[in-house]
Amino acid sequence: MGKLTIYREGETGFTAVSNSFIDYYMADANDAQLKVYLHLLRAFQANQDTGISEMADLFNHTEKDIVRALKYWEKKSLLALDYDTGKNVSSIRLLTPAPQNSESARPEPAVAADMPVLPPVSQTPPPETIPEKPAYSLDDLKMFRSNEETEQLLFIVEQYIGKPLSATEVRTILFIYDKLGFSADLIDYLVQYCVGKEKKSFRYIEKVAVEWAENHITTPRQAKEFACKYDKNVYQIMKALGKNTSPTPKEVTYITRWTKEWGFSLAVIEIACERTVLAVDKHRFAYADSILASWFQSQVHSVEDIRAIDAAYQKKKPVQSQHPASPSTNSFNQFPQRDYDFDALEKELLSN
Repeated sequence: MGKLTIYREGETGFTAVSNSFIDYYMADANDAQLKVYLHLLRAFQANQDTGISEMADLFNHTEKDIVRALKYWEKKSLLALDYDTGKNVSSIRLLTPAPQNSESARPEPAVAADMPVLPPVSQTPPPETIPEKPAYSLDDLKMFRSNEETEQLLFIVEQYIGKPLSATEVRTILFIYDKLGFSADLIDYLVQYCVGKEKKSFRYIEKVAVEWAENHITTPRQAKEFACKYDKNVYQIMKALGKNTSPTPKEVTYITRWTKEWGFSLAVIEIACERTVLAVDKHRFAYADSILASWFQSQVHSVEDIRAIDAAYQKKKPVQSQHPASPSTNSFNQFPQRDYDFDALEKELLSN
């Protein structure tokens, strides 16, 4: 298709959006996060008042959705949230966007401007560690289900799981949504990802969610990249070594050395794993590590290199002696040996 011509008619009022935001931040943001950020820009540049309740009504989201979006942009260093003594959001400071791949990705605390004071909302500052799972009441679950977005989310989760959710399972989804700060889109992908691995246990789903939260995963795109990278470099190697459990920290250290420090491809590592499985039943990581260490010292980089060193090894093997084996000295072989014509013997027996 040809290039598009862009032109403007009518409207003369505009909101300036940084090119850095468009180039580096916009692609990873979800619908609610984009709406909130653009609305904040619009409100500031027009010198208009705004608030969390107002944005929730405007975009048909809950106040927690709005606060969650604000926290997302705070993590991206595009704004800073100020809190009053009651730990309520009291104001928002817009920060200058910077390219994420530059050394200035985290802008200095200097603010572009102060937003108007927003109405207080009961919301604690973002925790530095993963919060504990609360004991949600039945009223909490009822309120959670009453929201149109979360009701649709729970319906989708039930389709993935293949059964109606129990109260305990709904509490897990609520924890992931409420405390871990996952968007509905990210929870959708989370459950889809776990079911795709044939893991429908909500303990497993919660464990994966916590791991993603610890790694600052906030969008399905980031989750997909993280999952693909981790599965390829870890679980595939675990499988090649005959292990179906999650890797221990020591096992991850081995794999990191093979893939990162020594730079081996997955194909080369799998060959080392195959030879390990055929050779030993215990201490497989150490055995595979010794194989790969030898290959690293021999500057092996590909499967072809492995074939070459295997061929060289075969040539160096000592040639077996061509002398005939000495006759056995057992008592049976001490008797004179005879050659029998079995066809003639058969005819003689039949004639008798």
